[in-house]
Amino acid sequence: MLRCRECRHQTSVTAGTIFQDTRTSLRLWFQAIWWLTTQKNGASALGLQRVLGLKRYETAWTLLHKLRRAMVRPGRDLLTGRVEVDECYIGGLEEGLPGRLNLDKALIVVAAQEDGPGIGRIRMRQIVDASAASLVPFVQDSVEPGSVIRTDGWLGYLPLESKGYKHEVTFLKGKKKTPSELMPRVHLAISLLKRWLMGTHQGAVSHKHLNYYLDEFTFRFNRRRSKSRGKLFFRLAQQAVAVEPVTRYRIVCPDPRKAKGKPQSIASW
Repeated sequence: MLRCRECRHQTSVTAGTIFQDTRTSLRLWFQAIWWLTTQKNGASALGLQRVLGLKRYETAWTLLHKLRRAMVRPGRDLLTGRVEVDECYIGGLEEGLPGRLNLDKALIVVAAQEDGPGIGRIRMRQIVDASAASLVPFVQDSVEPGSVIRTDGWLGYLPLESKGYKHEVTFLKGKKKTPSELMPRVHLAISLLKRWLMGTHQGAVSHKHLNYYLDEFTFRFNRRRSKSRGKLFFRLAQQAVAVEPVTRYRIVCPDPRKAKGKPQSIASW
């Protein structure tokens, strides 16, 4: 605790960070950060519970979700240059509703920065629909104005020209090449994301918490070339003290207006 000599006000060094009001020791927090950043293919709450010897699954689940929230650095640099943008669905198939009309799956939009023939940095976000009202704000939050945005012919991307971007349209219909060949970087990022969700988390990811997992995948992907696990640990710890605290209740129930009584336990989902 820190105390002001003049007003005698007391505060903690963890105030204003994700460690605020935690009942878990900082030693366990740092062990969780180290284990999370050293797992090449991601981490699960069951794995963290086993490694740290935690009694309750809910504790491990909350630790991971708070750390995933800290993986988004406030004021992070925007993507620049040439950027491929496309949407995809996460979830099972729903018969009778093709393409963007499929309602039973989570819709996400992905931006992949071109780095020669390879992929640079990426950005991902879950969106409610594929309208311009959802797609354009994502591009504005993710890509520097003046950059070249490559998309398919979907009408939701048409307003990008008026927002200060150079818009290149790649029409997919009638082409001999597949979409993965015409826009290879963004489709490779999408393929790796789906493989990661199925491999590490067995596809058991709730739609309302999907953005946390997208943040973790983005954090790992953008630092995939880092040769030092210690730097990843340092980066996540650094961002953990820069992110505002959030309670477990707000994580479990992001929209309080939809809550009925006490929040459900994780095991009841």
